[in-house]
Amino acid sequence: MNMAHYACGSPEHRLNRRRFLSTSCSSIAAGSAVVGGLGTLTAGPASDQLKAKEMRVVVFNMHGGLSQLESWDPKPGTKTGGPCRSIPTSVPGIHISDLMPKTAMHMHHLCLMRGVNTSEDDHGKGAYMMLTGRRQTAAADYPQIGSVAARMLHDESKGLPGHIIVSPGAGGGKGNESAYLGPKFNSIALGGDKPPPHTTKPDQLSAEAEMRRHEVRRRLNAEFLSKRRTAMTDAYTHSYEQALKLMERRDVFDISKEPTTDHDRYGKHDFGRQCLMARRLLENGVSFVQVSHSNYDTHNENFNFHIEQLGEFDQGFATFVSDIADRGMLDNTLIVVLSEFGRTPHINLYYGRDHWSKAWSVVMAGGKVARGAVFGQTNAEGTEVVDGQVDHGALFHTYLQAVGVDSTQSIAVDGRELPIADPAAAPIWKVLV
Repeated sequence: MNMAHYACGSPEHRLNRRRFLSTSCSSIAAGSAVVGGLGTLTAGPASDQLKAKEMRVVVFNMHGGLSQLESWDPKPGTKTGGPCRSIPTSVPGIHISDLMPKTAMHMHHLCLMRGVNTSEDDHGKGAYMMLTGRRQTAAADYPQIGSVAARMLHDESKGLPGHIIVSPGAGGGKGNESAYLGPKFNSIALGGDKPPPHTTKPDQLSAEAEMRRHEVRRRLNAEFLSKRRTAMTDAYTHSYEQALKLMERRDVFDISKEPTTDHDRYGKHDFGRQCLMARRLLENGVSFVQVSHSNYDTHNENFNFHIEQLGEFDQGFATFVSDIADRGMLDNTLIVVLSEFGRTPHINLYYGRDHWSKAWSVVMAGGKVARGAVFGQTNAEGTEVVDGQVDHGALFHTYLQAVGVDSTQSIAVDGRELPIADPAAAPIWKVLV
């Protein structure tokens, strides 16, 4: 595939932006052969209460580094501001980029975090930090927010996976995001608006024959597990049972069942269909969904690209937020818009912006997050944070607290107590209600 011409050339961005992060994956059952845990995980009544409340998280991951100056923190009329302007929103006094007029109408649901400073300009390391709340080291690996949410919030009786990533391209494979929580809480990838592949029974196989096959498999598994049970064998068993449940609820992944008017409102493009899929999954009991939009690595042609790409984002995202609010789901759903970093205030000679992690923005909505609010401030030209500085660790704690998870607690894994968030960081209490 051709490399996107505006990108930095890092390994993360050697794919065309329309197929960024898409993969050629195997079936659900084959791709999830290692789905068990590394040990016994403690549950507890608090987790059960959260599952009963059906708390959910959805992350919009703007791969490549969304420009805060063309989105959440515009600086019109300055030497760093570029051609974009700011427009008023539904909250008096709060302005965002004129590239997102529909989103501006829903500012009363949003909380802008304009003081993010992560001090990491590498794509891979920055993405890891934003999704795990920790810096990447060789000494340890940490679970991403989707795996933690699936572990703490998901009700398996729903018959659906708890951790789903929706992006253009192929789907059906398992991710590798759960670290010490165990592969059971890794993601399942969906290819845009398509159900997972290999989730229909072959026509030549009767329902009765299929039932007998699984009865034999379960009987043999039980006999084997009684003598040689390991985390790997548990994982193998879980993957089959998860695949069977998913096949039974395959219609959940079929957005063609949504009204034509909904398709029109979200937009007839990849991102619009992904947003509609995300809403459908959350409505049906999936606890964590990540929607990918890429590739914002605009070292060249930053402004033309953001005009095009944010047009898609604005329509799909604003409609999603509106629907979640109108359906009474916002109190139980945390919405996050993040990236691995922002873009430089300086405009380079290719009319682009480079990597910039010192002063950029993340957006939250729903759950216990304050609404119609701004926290943090950058200076007049967006070159540094002057008030309310936060980092990846504080944000990760805040995401969990916003859906009722005590981010200071630990999870017992193989007899060890492991904190689910960085104990050196703390939630941003000022944006939680």
